[in-house]
Amino acid sequence: MADYELDILQYIQQNWDFMTKDKCVPIQTALKLLDSSSLGLANQYRPFQQAHSELQRGLKAIVNEHHQGFNSSIGTFHKIQNSIQESQHRVRVLKDDLTKAKSHLSTTKPELKEFATASQNYDEMIQVLSVIEQLQLVPDKLEARISEKRFLTAVEILQDALRMIRKSEMENIGALSDLRIYLSNQEHSLTDILIEELHNHLYLKSPYCENRWKDYAQNQPKGELSERAQTDIRGRKLYHFLDKLDASQPMTDEVHGNPEADTFQYIQLVVESLNRMSRLDIAIDTIEQRLPVELFKVVERSNNEVAQRHPSILRAYAARNSGRSGGRVDSEDLRAGLLNDLLFTLYARFEAIAESHRVVHEIVTGIVRREGIRDSSSATLTRGFKELWKLYQSEMRSLLHDYLATDGDLAYRGGPGQVSSGSVFSRVPRDRNKRMFKLTDMDTKSTELATEREDLEFILKTSVPGLVSDSKRPDDLSTNNSISLDGSATGHKLLVEPSVFNMGILLPPSLDFLNRLKEVVPSSSDIVMSTLTSFLDDFLVNVFLPQLDETLVELCAQAFIDIDAFQQEAQWAQYSKRPIFKGTIKFFNLITAFCKMLDNLPHDQAFSQLLISQMITYYEKCNGWYKALVTRSQARPGGRRLKASAAFADSGEIEQTVSSLFQAELGRTGESLEKEITLLIEEVEKNPLDEADLVRDRKTITSLCLLYTSMKWLATKVAQLRHISDRATDSNSREPGGRHNRRWTLLTSAEPRTEGLPVYLPLNKETATEFDKVIHSYQTLSTLVLKTLHLEFRTQILFSLTATLKPAYALDVLLNEPDPAVLSLNTTLIVLDAEINTYIPTSQTPFLTSGLAPFMDAYLLTLSRKIKDMNANGCALMQLNILVLQQNLKNIEPDAELPSSTLFFDMFTAGPDAIVARAKEHGKDFGVKGGAFGYETVKGLLELCYAERLGSERREVGVQARRGLDAQLLEISEFMY
Repeated sequence: MADYELDILQYIQQNWDFMTKDKCVPIQTALKLLDSSSLGLANQYRPFQQAHSELQRGLKAIVNEHHQGFNSSIGTFHKIQNSIQESQHRVRVLKDDLTKAKSHLSTTKPELKEFATASQNYDEMIQVLSVIEQLQLVPDKLEARISEKRFLTAVEILQDALRMIRKSEMENIGALSDLRIYLSNQEHSLTDILIEELHNHLYLKSPYCENRWKDYAQNQPKGELSERAQTDIRGRKLYHFLDKLDASQPMTDEVHGNPEADTFQYIQLVVESLNRMSRLDIAIDTIEQRLPVELFKVVERSNNEVAQRHPSILRAYAARNSGRSGGRVDSEDLRAGLLNDLLFTLYARFEAIAESHRVVHEIVTGIVRREGIRDSSSATLTRGFKELWKLYQSEMRSLLHDYLATDGDLAYRGGPGQVSSGSVFSRVPRDRNKRMFKLTDMDTKSTELATEREDLEFILKTSVPGLVSDSKRPDDLSTNNSISLDGSATGHKLLVEPSVFNMGILLPPSLDFLNRLKEVVPSSSDIVMSTLTSFLDDFLVNVFLPQLDETLVELCAQAFIDIDAFQQEAQWAQYSKRPIFKGTIKFFNLITAFCKMLDNLPHDQAFSQLLISQMITYYEKCNGWYKALVTRSQARPGGRRLKASAAFADSGEIEQTVSSLFQAELGRTGESLEKEITLLIEEVEKNPLDEADLVRDRKTITSLCLLYTSMKWLATKVAQLRHISDRATDSNSREPGGRHNRRWTLLTSAEPRTEGLPVYLPLNKETATEFDKVIHSYQTLSTLVLKTLHLEFRTQILFSLTATLKPAYALDVLLNEPDPAVLSLNTTLIVLDAEINTYIPTSQTPFLTSGLAPFMDAYLLTLSRKIKDMNANGCALMQLNILVLQQNLKNIEPDAELPSSTLFFDMFTAGPDAIVARAKEHGKDFGVKGGAFGYETVKGLLELCYAERLGSERREVGVQARRGLDAQLLEISEFMY
């Protein structure tokens, strides 16, 4: 529309709007336009004409622009008018037809009933055909849903098909017989498939379950053991599944993607499918029946995987079992690594399997609650987890049994590098490389065996459909001919040698697994959490502790009775600063190995007491060895069985004096040394020594030295094992009511021992007291041996000097060689000193050798007083003896001197006047350096000088000598009193 047309319309609307109203009368308006009065509108006539002409022009423009539309609308109007007329005609015809039909229906016709019956039959046939068509599609749909793992939909399809095919109208259709058999078989097959799928996810056989556990990583630090069940940063995924689980509503098949991706969700899908098929009870029974076999396969699979990861250890173990040399695995680290790998791999699977069974338990419990099952069948359906726990106990007990060698095989009881020799009273183990029988030896194709198998399978299929299928038939047994079970209780191949030392490796992972299992056990499983480890307590008490006691006794006895147990260790420098016994090193290594193991066990004092008992036994063995070394071949008349040095060191005043010497500081032993000299001389004067009182054999001296160093070394090393444990407990103590407290597993950490940590023996205050007593006994024995060696020097001197000095030394000729007894004494002293310097620590050498010169000097002087007759030649011989002894002592003590005995014989040579002159000059200090020269000694020296003249045959010479002696004795008495 043009702009001017819009202006015209706007103008008309503004000025002539009243003409558009319904009340407007055109004639009245026209008259008003012609009325030129004041009431008329004549003054508007020209605008009106102008508006009219504008309207005409606008109308003409509109017609020119839209004339084609107007033309077509006229034709359309005629068509609509014709259609209305035709419809009116058809309505009139339909009315006539209805009238005729009414008249026909009011007339009775019998043939219509036959037509109705036939029509109904045809309808039923069409429905049957429709059902048949649907049933024909069932196999493809069913197999498609099964292949897609959409089991709920598959179950619905199968159950719908079974309901349709089992209707009465379908029973007589022979064409459906094959389909009916197919569906019936599919019901059993689907049950088998569901049960098999459930087992695949329960026992981690599905590849989708590999992410539910991790292999144990041997290089993980302590406290970061591998996660044995699938977890995320929020914690155990089992909990997240159980939190979202709503078993009050039936599950729907709305899984997108792979239904097996979420194993817990998939288990719920399978269980719900079995429940809809009313096969849940069969599935639970099958799980319970197959549980032992499935767990056996899990253990076997873990065993094989670990064996493949440690081929060198397996080859060494196989070589040892076959009797070939070089097959011993001595590395404790390798053995521990393999066992840790095995246990953590196995327990990882066990924990994941327990989670799967927990999921089944919770789902079944929810179904029972949802469907209102209240009878005994509800308990039957939910008992599965308890059965799993019982089998876990059995597997763990068998595993511990196998690797601890509780079957009596002594060769397996040793620690690393130990091989027991056995006992004549022990059972000889069977050669486990020789089979008693093999199932593969039977004829699998025999008619009798085939008949028996078919009968058995028929009974099983009839009683429990789906339990036996061809897919579950075991492989040919001949494929397992090469498998050696090594005599294990579980039937699994042993990977390392059984030993009680393995317990320290086996127990921590087992305890860790049991503690983690507490997180999985359902509260409604009738398993008391506080007694979850009671079976392990029972094993430790009734199996391991007696076995440990027996093995420890055997190994210690072996270390005690070895032919070289009290021989010097060739490689002693690797262990000690001084040589020690080979048996001592073996015994301490044995103690160390047991301490390492006990640190990984509960710190029960029953274990520690076993070691303390063997330490006491070793002390008794060493003490017995000491007694054997220092015992006389025949007892003395007084009944004494020990040699002199051992008897003096054992008890009495001499022992007390020697102990004070041992405890005194070097340089402050003067008073004790003088007392020791006095006591020893008095003892020998009272009970003279004989040859049997001396230790003449050099090997015996060596053994005594080794015994001292061994006891001293062992006491030091054992003392380092002392540790008061905050986890210590005593299972031998009784609880109120007389019950033993045996719950060791509740009192320890499950963390394995970390290599490199100090080794210690866990003790409490009571056992620490016993332990300290044992260490004190070692120290006491070492001190006793040292005292014996100290006194052996002295007894050798006492015996040899007693044999050297005679009552008369009146020689006709001058001898240039010392007495043979002196030379023998020098040799003995040199041998003793050499042995001491070789074996005894330098810090203890002064206790043994210091004071030998004063002791020898004092005894020589004592013996010199007993000489009744001596001439110049005899005196010269004694001076030579003293000189030789003194020079020899200087090799032991560089400052050694024999001043008193030297002075005695020098004064004899100088004569009586010199003696009197010295007495006048020195008085009481007659001796050299305060030597023990009393009046009686000087008197005896004077008498010895006059002895030759007093014994003269000429009377006047004797009388004159007597007068001179008496006069000089009077002078001496005046000078020395």
